[in-house]
Amino acid sequence: MGIADVLLETAQSSARSAALSFAGAAIPIFPCARDGKQPLTHAGFHEASSDIGQVQSWWARWPTANIGMPTGSASGLDVVDIDVTAAGSGFILYERARAAGLVDGELARVRTPSRGMHVYFPALAGRPQRCWQAASAHIDFRGDGGYVVVPPSMLSTPKGRVSYRLDWLSAAGSKPVDATALREFLAPRQPRAVTMPEVLAWPEPKRLAKWVSKLGEGERNRGLFWAACRLVEAGIAPADVEAALAPAAQTAGLPAKEITSTIKSASRQATPCTPGVPKTQGCDPAAPGQRRGDAPCLG
Repeated sequence: MGIADVLLETAQSSARSAALSFAGAAIPIFPCARDGKQPLTHAGFHEASSDIGQVQSWWARWPTANIGMPTGSASGLDVVDIDVTAAGSGFILYERARAAGLVDGELARVRTPSRGMHVYFPALAGRPQRCWQAASAHIDFRGDGGYVVVPPSMLSTPKGRVSYRLDWLSAAGSKPVDATALREFLAPRQPRAVTMPEVLAWPEPKRLAKWVSKLGEGERNRGLFWAACRLVEAGIAPADVEAALAPAAQTAGLPAKEITSTIKSASRQATPCTPGVPKTQGCDPAAPGQRRGDAPCLG
């Protein structure tokens, strides 16, 4: 029995019966507060279990408890949480993502008490995807490190107690969602401007390496390219440039293959020169891969 069968079976069940159905399908769960989302177990979703004896014990103690389910690797299920609040709705952007083919592997949809939706997907085997929030899009992703409340749990709302209920099940095959691609579509990250350090009359490899090691995500590749260009222009051999900057770039988080490629690209485009003698071409730190016109050598 999979999640689809459990959701169908528990549509009209009591919380205790539903909890036993989830456990019987080897889907780990844990008790949450009646009409709420707060875990009743000491360690929250980390204590989720599919052991029938444990589940029976929990619901004997808290017979009206809501049911929480960890998302991601623990349950094998990722969930896209579409919110509806006074500030806006996530349905419009979600439908755009669906039209773009980013969420076409839906397994099930569960209507939430707030009129939002939990969209279930099979988790990527062996490739955990962490939770994230796209506040401006009113959409959250629940993967490793998160949990959701499942049917037939209920929440207290201004209109009374409202249940989580199954809204739709896929009749076709389902497939995992690429959470990274979805997040980039919903809330594209703006590239960070790389603030280049003031370069001395003749670049110092150690100083540039220290700067490269502190670069953050979104600025590492461009910063490494710029630093490599400066050293090549100073007449340092490409092998020595790599020896000086590669360890720093690894510290910043760049993979070895990308580091080598970036430094080779800088070595091809930067032109070694002699202080005081104009050079005719070099690399533009603001646009790696492009040439620039006459520029004075450092010094």
